[in-house]
Amino acid sequence: MTSESSAVPPSKPAAPRGERMTGAQAVVRSLEALGVTDVFGLPGGAVLPLYDALMDAEHLRHVLVRHEQGGGHAAEGFAAATGKVGVCIATSGPGATNLVTAIADAYMDSVPLLAITGQVFSHLMGSDAFQEADIVGVTMPITKHSFLVKKPEEIPGAIAAAYHLASTGRPGPVLVDITKDAQEGALDFEWDSRVELAGYRPITKANSKQIQAAADLIAASQRPVFYVGGGVGRAGASEELLQLAELVGAPVVTTLMARGVFPDSHPQHLGMPGMHGTVPAVLALQESDLLITLGARFDDRVTGRAALFAPDAKVIHADIDPAEIGKIRAADVPIVGDAADVIADLIAAVSTAKLSREFADLSTWWERLRLLQERFPLGYQEMSDGLLSPQYVIQRIGELTGPEGIYAAGVGQHQMWAAQFIKYERPCAWLNSGGAGTMGYSVPAAMGAKVAEPERVVWAIDGDGCFQMTNQELATCVVNNIPIKVAIINNSSLGMVRQWQTLIYDGRYSNTELNTGHGSQRIPDFVKLGDAYGCLAIRVEREDQVDDAIKLALETNDRPVVIDFVVSADAMVWPMVRQGTSNSDIQYALEHSPEWEDE
Repeated sequence: MTSESSAVPPSKPAAPRGERMTGAQAVVRSLEALGVTDVFGLPGGAVLPLYDALMDAEHLRHVLVRHEQGGGHAAEGFAAATGKVGVCIATSGPGATNLVTAIADAYMDSVPLLAITGQVFSHLMGSDAFQEADIVGVTMPITKHSFLVKKPEEIPGAIAAAYHLASTGRPGPVLVDITKDAQEGALDFEWDSRVELAGYRPITKANSKQIQAAADLIAASQRPVFYVGGGVGRAGASEELLQLAELVGAPVVTTLMARGVFPDSHPQHLGMPGMHGTVPAVLALQESDLLITLGARFDDRVTGRAALFAPDAKVIHADIDPAEIGKIRAADVPIVGDAADVIADLIAAVSTAKLSREFADLSTWWERLRLLQERFPLGYQEMSDGLLSPQYVIQRIGELTGPEGIYAAGVGQHQMWAAQFIKYERPCAWLNSGGAGTMGYSVPAAMGAKVAEPERVVWAIDGDGCFQMTNQELATCVVNNIPIKVAIINNSSLGMVRQWQTLIYDGRYSNTELNTGHGSQRIPDFVKLGDAYGCLAIRVEREDQVDDAIKLALETNDRPVVIDFVVSADAMVWPMVRQGTSNSDIQYALEHSPEWEDE
């Protein structure tokens, strides 16, 4: 997301300058002036004036969620599917603290989020008043900024500034906490879309000398790899990335947060790197002599043991957040700037360089990578217990839905399988909680994405553990005609934790079996639960039922669909790099570590 302008252009007419109104009405008018169309929230005492003002909103749709965390994740899903700022509202105290998980999630994954909370009367603050919490203090470490507004005349400026902060530079969450007396008080509404914040000047245009230095490294590299992170997607730079990658001819790997930013079908794409990445992607990074790092942050799930990561590689690191550069891995060429601008400049520099010098031959490098692709293709083993293979289920969801769908995953094994076995051809198709790893993300995020993109098919691919954390938002979906599809990958356990217990703790399954199949009784029975919410609910236990269930879900658009896929608890996510080890020690099955020296 670029930040070239310091102004926030209004797309809806604001109130006439000087019109008298309440602070609550000013919140609504400000959001409308910013072009906000949808908000997710739940009312309470400290935010009642705002909810009263929402009754008269002309251009603002409010979606009443069943839990504030769901509202926060829905706003995240809306933002991730569109690139726009997602907006959520909560009351003071527990309402505000219920937003904290979603705010932290947005902070980790650079999601543009505006959270508006009510606060107790200003004269009661600090007295432990009913439903009082210092939400500004609580969220300061997990927001770009948190505002406390005590006067009605400060509201328009605070909302404009918060929106600007959320959507420019490195996107992220911003909180605006407004006291009840500020909401009830009167002001002469003044709207100015120009935002000037002292000390806030995001750098979007890269230094030309650094661009040239990067082009020189690219020209000389014999084993380069494009290491692409979610920042490229947030910047809307997918087309530029494709052009640069084809110009250079180097392999591309896309992190968990960048799936779809570069097409899976492209011959230069090696897949996802990291703890559960493809063998070619993991080893391409490990064996490279140059990492062309764009909008990625050297997360521990990608690097493994950082000191052993890509030991022979020089590093070009481009990121809009200067704090990320050098944080984990020293950069030989640090580039601060917006990914779209940086990549465009690299295209120009590399094109010019190709006119005057010979670039290194990459044919030997590609021979090595093609050999890895042939020997270690992504796959899975059929289960021997007669239950469904979860990988097959997820793969068929992707194949029958196609690349125009949106797929929101929860956290755990099903998240990794959805990242691996669904083919992503476009940005904004894959939504997940990457940095925070928030269970319960999927259903509300899918709901927000469907609100944002009502014409697209939206799947929530969830685990039975995750689903039980936020499934109440199915009520929101039914009441508001938001027909998402929910695939519950039901293995009766907390699958990823169970996998680690299998591999590391000798099969001592401490508190990971959810007992959803207690004898003949299912706890809960997800079909009955879906029925109770007014959804179409289906159970699938055999492979020959999978396609028919998915096709029925795709044909059903008058209500949400819940499919309970009963899968094996013994299925594992492979490949795997164990935490704290080198990526060179990647395992592609329970008993196998590749013998790379024989290659």
